Amino acid sequence: MGLLFLPMFMYVWQHFQRPSLTNTQKILFTGIEYKRRVRKKPRPVVIHIVSINLKAAGIKIFVTPPVNQQSQFTQARTTSDFLKEFRLQLAINANYFYPFHENTPWDYYPRIGDIVRTVGQAISNGKPYGNPDANWYVACIASNNLIQILKSGSCPDNTLQGIAGREILVTDGKPTVTDNFQDKPYSRVAIATNQQGDKLWLIAVDGKQPLYSEGLKKTELTNILLELGVEVALNLDGGGSTTLVMEKDGQPKLLNSPSHTKIPMRERPVANHIGFYAEVMGNR
Repeated sequence: MGLLFLPMFMYVWQHFQRPSLTNTQKILFTGIEYKRRVRKKPRPVVIHIVSINLKAAGIKIFVTPPVNQQSQFTQARTTSDFLKEFRLQLAINANYFYPFHENTPWDYYPRIGDIVRTVGQAISNGKPYGNPDANWYVACIASNNLIQILKSGSCPDNTLQGIAGREILVTDGKPTVTDNFQDKPYSRVAIATNQQGDKLWLIAVDGKQPLYSEGLKKTELTNILLELGVEVALNLDGGGSTTLVMEKDGQPKLLNSPSHTKIPMRERPVANHIGFYAEVMGNR
């Protein structure tokens, strides 16, 4: 009987590990602020907003590297593993990727260490990998930490770090998506910047968790981005990949509630991430 009840107990336990359903706002690191916003209507949803001053002392950006300098592939990692391996202070998942399947809690791909490939271009410390796609957008970070989001499918030659996403949600401070019957509430990730390219926002929306957080439509996410005053915003891989992690006392700490294989607080191994080095403050 114990073997039968153990999986159920673990599943219920994970529910109680999720972030509390309360609004919060705090400085995580020098130049990095975090907000959690909880909404009850038109459905339960938990939204995580990180704003980063790219001019702040100590801020550096890093994208998951390929297997080696000659490779176009990466090894799948959870976002927590990425943060811990490279001793970062903050990280979030980035590109869509393949191969991928998720059938049951024990039948899924990739697992940690499996070989995968990003959809669209990625760049880590000046090394590009993945196939550039002219129909996809790229977020490109130069050595001076300035970021630009482009439709070219590939970043300029002087790009130090880069990731790719499926579509633009905001451009020139105006929405670019419209409501339609295919726009369903979902777990989502977006990256956005201001006109000068020296401020960056990361948005993670929890979803697929009834009564806790059921996600946002793209149009709803776009409205939040417009309220923040972003100039350009790019939609990244969401769903069960949605994971936002910070460093606390040398260990990863989940800021959101990922839902890999429909299990709350279970992280999905993904192809790549975008992470941030930052100066640790006294009290967090």
